[in-house]
Amino acid sequence: MSDNKFGERLHALRTGAGISQERLAQRAGISVRALSDMERGRTRGPRQRTVEALAAALGVDGVVGQELEDAARSGRPRAVGGTGPRSSAGTGPGTGAAGHGLALPRDLCDFTARGPALAGLRVLAERLDPARPPVAVVCGQPGLGKTAFAVHAAHTLAPRFPDGQYAVDLRGMDPNPTPPREVLARLLYALGVAETAVPASTDERSGLLRSVLRERRVLLLLDNAADEDQVRPLLPGHGACLTLVTSRRSLAGLEAVHRTGLALLRREEAVELLTRVIGLERVERETQAARDLAGLCGYLPLAMRIAAQRLASRPGETLAKLVTQLTAHGDRLDTLQAGSLQIRSAFALSYRQLSPAARTVFRRASLACGPDFSPTTAALLAGIPPRQAARCTERLTDAGLLQPHSTADRYHFHDLLRLFAAEQLVEDDDPVQIAAAQDRAAHWILRRATAAALRFDADHHQDAPEGDPDLATAPTDREQARIWLEAERPQWLAALGQAQAAGRHQQVIDAAEAMHWFSDMTAHWELWPEVFQRAVDSARALGSRRDEAVHLNYLAWAHTFCLHDYPAALTAAQAALAAAYEAADQLQTGWALGYAAGALRRLGRTDESIVRLREAATHLSNHTDVKVRLAELTILNTLGQHLRYAGRADEALVIHRRSEALCLAGVPGTPHDLVASYLAQTRHNLGSDLMALGQWGLAESPLRAALAHWEAGRMPAWSEPVRLDLGITLRQLNHHHEARAALTTAHLALVGLNNPRRREAADELRQVTAGFGIADQSIG
Repeated sequence: MSDNKFGERLHALRTGAGISQERLAQRAGISVRALSDMERGRTRGPRQRTVEALAAALGVDGVVGQELEDAARSGRPRAVGGTGPRSSAGTGPGTGAAGHGLALPRDLCDFTARGPALAGLRVLAERLDPARPPVAVVCGQPGLGKTAFAVHAAHTLAPRFPDGQYAVDLRGMDPNPTPPREVLARLLYALGVAETAVPASTDERSGLLRSVLRERRVLLLLDNAADEDQVRPLLPGHGACLTLVTSRRSLAGLEAVHRTGLALLRREEAVELLTRVIGLERVERETQAARDLAGLCGYLPLAMRIAAQRLASRPGETLAKLVTQLTAHGDRLDTLQAGSLQIRSAFALSYRQLSPAARTVFRRASLACGPDFSPTTAALLAGIPPRQAARCTERLTDAGLLQPHSTADRYHFHDLLRLFAAEQLVEDDDPVQIAAAQDRAAHWILRRATAAALRFDADHHQDAPEGDPDLATAPTDREQARIWLEAERPQWLAALGQAQAAGRHQQVIDAAEAMHWFSDMTAHWELWPEVFQRAVDSARALGSRRDEAVHLNYLAWAHTFCLHDYPAALTAAQAALAAAYEAADQLQTGWALGYAAGALRRLGRTDESIVRLREAATHLSNHTDVKVRLAELTILNTLGQHLRYAGRADEALVIHRRSEALCLAGVPGTPHDLVASYLAQTRHNLGSDLMALGQWGLAESPLRAALAHWEAGRMPAWSEPVRLDLGITLRQLNHHHEARAALTTAHLALVGLNNPRRREAADELRQVTAGFGIADQSIG
């Protein structure tokens, strides 16, 4: 006897009534494809409401309609599995296939956060177009809670899909993920297709799934997908269905899908998750420890879940104890486990999927310094060609093991993944190999840093400086050099220390010397004292008193302008003076006297500073060398400053007028842009002198000229004090709107630079704001 009772009965009724498939499908409100599948036996147990629609369209009476329903019921499996609609008789689940268990996993009652992502899926479900059933891909790094989110979303949206919700683990992280052909069979069985009606090939099964889903409102959860090829055959083509796909990979090749991005938890969300698991009372007793715990877990949901479960299972332990255990850097991953939940295991699943080259890049990238790194650094540390390293970093990003920078070609680890990578490095790499990798990278990076910095040296031209390790990728101008030096500063600073530890003292001195002019542009960087202290130590190791004097002077400058540590600046300047005297170097003697004077004035010893400056000017006045002339300009400018601070602004103005004339006349053999910087510094001093003399109208012009120069050079450590003085001048001239704008900008910048004048800026801003009748509580 034929198994296709319903199909044969339907075909007989249709042909007996002389109705075409197209006409009957139109009358019943179903597709021709669905009707054809029923008659051919590919769909043997359609739902009761579909049968009723067909009976009405055929115009048959109640007895015949019941016969048709009985035939359909005989084709419906009566097994559990899947969360589907109840059978027509209302006696049990109707669309599950025995032994296949595709019911949604249990939702977590303490699920926390993810409101915007869930809202996005809710909108997808509300605006669902059966002609284009939506697919939402939830992907990201290990531990973000992708599966937990998708399961929670599926339970939340379940009422919108009365024909069933089905979940399949695709085992994408297994060595052998589940083949699409097998997944299709399980879905078809669960959806009511008889085993004998399931075709053999993947393509035919995929087509049958699309046909079955065409007339149903179903939610599919395809969890833990391996790749696009595994997912594509499982997606509905038409019908009121929603498919949720989770994967650690980005599945970037999956077309026309909605991407649901999950970020790390915010601190308050992480604490909320902890509260829901262990209770409000324990969290309120140790509020700060709860926040610290969230930070140590890197705000990663899985890590936070593990910590919370661990605490829940140990009600007598304090949060502070766990914080202390996690703070022990080397034991953090060991501590983050609760029963079978282990953060290390979650990371290891993704790591094992990588190619050998990608694994090497992952491990060695943990050696990079700073918050992020470039593919070039990864290549140097891994000892592979740059192109291969770039491909590996992309694969690591796709696997969720690295996070890309939004605009630059750079990558960073999550804190816990960096710890895991460092663990794998110790396990898999020989210490000799690690040391060689670090030395190779440090040598290359320091050579590039030196060449890039030389682009700012007044004694070098704009042509590419010699010494770059790879001219093909070297920065081609100052702007590119600046971008590279800024992005890679943790790397080259560490490389400087490694070179010194390796005894390459001349390389350290050469690199620091190359950085000298660039440091003027970036005086707000607090790393310069370390750079120049290393150069001082290397000069001493080589026994070079002249180099020691040079870099002690640079160190005095760095303590003055970067750290504002004036006692340390005075100590360095006095040591530079002793070394310069011993080396009989008049230029360095003059600089040492000048830097000592700067420190003395800032320590309130202005009279002593003026004496030092006059002594410095005497040392420099009898030399015609270009460097000496520039040093003399600096000393004159500084002498005028100190006279102004001593209340002798009229004398200061005379000296600064002399400096301006020297700059305008030019210094033979000196690049124009360098002289322009000296002129800008001089004009700032002229404006300040005129301010001190109360000549506000005359002060405005030189201040504007100085500000324009420093802004064009993108040198905030120089531009913002000028902007502050211009704002003060504009306030005195009753240009209140412009003054307020200038003072607001200057205040924010000076706070960011930790400049001592930030308090003066705050006071001036309060005064000009008060003139508008506004009390700004944010100024401080």
